[in-house]
Amino acid sequence: MDFELLKEWFTIENIMDLLRQYRSFGPIPGILLPMLEAFLPFLPLFLFVMANANAFGLWLGFLFSWIGAVLGALIVFLIFRNYGQGRALRFLQRHSKVQKGMNWIERHGFGPIFLMLCFPFTPSALVNIVAGMSKISMAQYMLAVIAGKMVMIFTISFVGYDLRSLITNPFRTAIVLVIIAILWYIGKRIEVKMNTSVGKDDKVR
Repeated sequence: MDFELLKEWFTIENIMDLLRQYRSFGPIPGILLPMLEAFLPFLPLFLFVMANANAFGLWLGFLFSWIGAVLGALIVFLIFRNYGQGRALRFLQRHSKVQKGMNWIERHGFGPIFLMLCFPFTPSALVNIVAGMSKISMAQYMLAVIAGKMVMIFTISFVGYDLRSLITNPFRTAIVLVIIAILWYIGKRIEVKMNTSVGKDDKVR
């Protein structure tokens, strides 16, 4: 499979055409696309959420995207929680970065995970996997996922629900670009801070 070609196919226009093509299935396509991103993190969650907001309206688009993203995160978490100790996945636990991530999540719990998941450019797929293999409680992790994804997906939905105005209104387009840049910057700073914290904790031990 040519992943580069696949990634190039995922544009806002193609995704919206896909949603229109399967409109007879109701909200199912709008839920499935964000859910699929939890398993294939190279897929553009940002575009899926924007397409849903345009296809279904701000509130329904947000709801479908949020449900799909939370379900995807829960399924990935449960897979690695139930099978992470198995022979097929045991090699992951021996990876030093995975071990450090597991220890970091177990020590810090809800707060930092919630903050990471509030931003669309942090590696949420990796967080789901590492959390599933850690000893954090399912209730604690899912609370962080539900709340963090709600903030992140509503922000994207609000930014992108009226694509036509992004073309006809340069001022709105500039604001959207600034918001995206801020989200990207904050997400990367949180990721760097997390890696730094993991490194410091590892030295202490």
